[in-house]
Amino acid sequence: MEAARSAINSFCAWDGDTLVLNILGTPAAKRDAIGKPKGHQLKVSVTAAPEAGKATDHMVRFLAREFGVKVKDIEVVFGRTCIHKQLRIKAPNHLPSVIEKALAGEHSAATESEA
Repeated sequence: MEAARSAINSFCAWDGDTLVLNILGTPAAKRDAIGKPKGHQLKVSVTAAPEAGKATDHMVRFLAREFGVKVKDIEVVFGRTCIHKQLRIKAPNHLPSVIEKALAGEHSAATESEA
């Protein structure tokens, strides 16, 4: 559970083979897109309207395609009907560049602190 707590200090972290993402969602956007980090959250926009969790369901389907996983491999930990969300993505096959960069930075910082 320690790795999941570290997600609070960044917008993403590994918990074993599961990627933990803190999301700042934007419903009813012009297009589905993964944006830039904002504080300790990653901005993700979706075209779906914010009605009864429909935007979150749409976001999960969109992110499943982006990460190369099945929809059932993404768990909404909290925020189903809120813009502030935490998702757990089991064994992603692909990482968007913004996440690769953040995880590479986290890894190099950890390596430096061990030296």
